[in-house]
Parts: sequence; C-alpha cells; structure tokens
Amino acid sequence: MSDISAAALRGAVDLSTLRDRPQTPASGAASAQPGLPDVVVDVTDATFGQILELSNTVPVVVDLWAEWCGPCKQLSPIIEKVTREQGGRVVLAKVDVDANPQIAQGFRAQSIPMVVALIGGQPVPMFTGAVPEEQVREVFGRLLELAAQNGVSGSVAAGEPGEAPAEPEEAPLPPLHAEAFDAIEAGDYQRAITAYEKALAENPRDEDAKAGLGQVRLLARVQHLDLQAARAAAAEAPLDPEAQFAVADLDIAGGHVDDAFGRLLDLFAALPADERMPVRERLVELFDLIGAADPRVGVARTRLASLLF
Repeated sequence: MSDISAAALRGAVDLSTLRDRPQTPASGAASAQPGLPDVVVDVTDATFGQILELSNTVPVVVDLWAEWCGPCKQLSPIIEKVTREQGGRVVLAKVDVDANPQIAQGFRAQSIPMVVALIGGQPVPMFTGAVPEEQVREVFGRLLELAAQNGVSGSVAAGEPGEAPAEPEEAPLPPLHAEAFDAIEAGDYQRAITAYEKALAENPRDEDAKAGLGQVRLLARVQHLDLQAARAAAAEAPLDPEAQFAVADLDIAGGHVDDAFGRLLDLFAALPADERMPVRERLVELFDLIGAADPRVGVARTRLASLLF
C-alpha cells in the first residue's frame, strides 16, 4: 500500500494523452454533471477524459482490473462497498485493462489489481494487490483529507438526473457462502475457510466455494507477513519451501503472478524428487486461484509438466 501524501500529486504518471480523447456516449460513463447514474461507473479509453474533468470536483478512485485476475475479484467488491458508504464524496471508476489498454498504459500498470485516485486531474497512488477492508477504509480516509487540502471536496448526487433503472435484486447467497462472506468482512479468515470447506464437502462442484476458499486461504497466509523480512528469509534459504511459499503468496497478492510462478517452479526444479509434492500442490492451488483462462497459468502449467516428465 502506498503512502498517500501531497507529494503524490507531483508524480511522473502522464495522463495528458487521455485527457482530450474524443468522448463518445457510453452506458454507465461518468460526466462532470452534478448527477451521475451511480457513484460506481465503468470507464473506457473513450470516456476517461470525463473522469479526469470530474476529479476537479470530487476525488475519483480508479480500479484497474481484469476478468482473469483472482485478487481483483477479492478487492473490487470491497472498494465498491467503501465508495458507496461515502455518500457521493468519492466516485469509483472501474477500468477493464484488457478492453482499455490506453488507460492501463497511461497509469503504467505493471500488475493488477491497481488502485489509483485522481485529484484535480493528478494521479495519487493508493495500493496494488488485494488488501483487507480495514486498510481500504484507512486509505479512503487519507484520500478525502488530501482532496480537501487541495480544494477538491465536492460531492455528486448519484441518480439525479436521469436516474438509472433499478437493478434486479441478487439472489441471496447460500448460507455457508454468506457465513464465509461475513467472516471475511470481519477479518476472521479461519472461519471463512471453514465455511467454504463445508460448502465444498456438501457440493464438490461448487466452483464459487472453490474460488472463495483459494482467495481466503491466500489472505490468511499473507495478513501477518512482512515483505522485506519474507524476501530476506527466502534469500537465505533458497531451498526452504515455507520461505519461498511466503514470498510467492505476497507476489500473488500484489499481482506479480509471473514472479510467484517462476519462484515456485525454480524451487520445484531444484528440489529432490521426493521433496517436490508440497511445491506442486501449492502451484496447483495458485493456478486455480488465478484461473485457467489466464495465459500465465497455461505457461506455468506447461513448464511444470516438462519438469514432471
């Protein structure tokens, strides 16, 4: 997580190429009008200039995500929830980096999830990777303080005018999924793990429970880790699986998927055959967490297969 400060407004990220891009109407796109369809909007390369303009009135949080990104699916709902709680003092702009590469390039996004705020058209780093809800709230508080210091303390009245049609109510979560979700919000990852494990015991084909279990196990493993200490321990013990697992988990949580896979595959190759199984199991778990559709998983699986045979 980055430290939000006034100095961040003097960063080197150049968004000028996106400011004057032709703006075509798009469903859910924000404008600098007093009212918005919602405080959470989808933004494209073509409509990003409107978001830059809006940031002169109200701070805008930009969530850079992709469908294949496992940590994004953990972080994005938290950011949306905290945004809505601000009562229009913050707008959330969601950017699918696969569909909008120019925005991703403008922010120099090396990994996702990446969350950046805009204040008066200037980018302010917030954080990369999945973080707990408590930290998200803390960063939002700092963002509002910085925005006020720079004269950006307006608000938007979502839904006025041209209020968007109400979305149909979502079906309630299955009881064990709801229990897991409540536990995650409370920071009780072990209770969430237990709930997802029970759900899988009842239905081994429950893909949502499987994905949720992988994500919450990762959060539980990294919540008390210190990155510098973990990297130092891994450097001192290159063949210690637990030391390497810690850094790989932190890399996954931070969106550095290739680094995590490469570290564990190198470890797998270096270990004696009878000591490789835990590394293989952790790799398979991380493959499932990131998702088979991610091309990086395919590359890593291919290398793992070559090492096995």
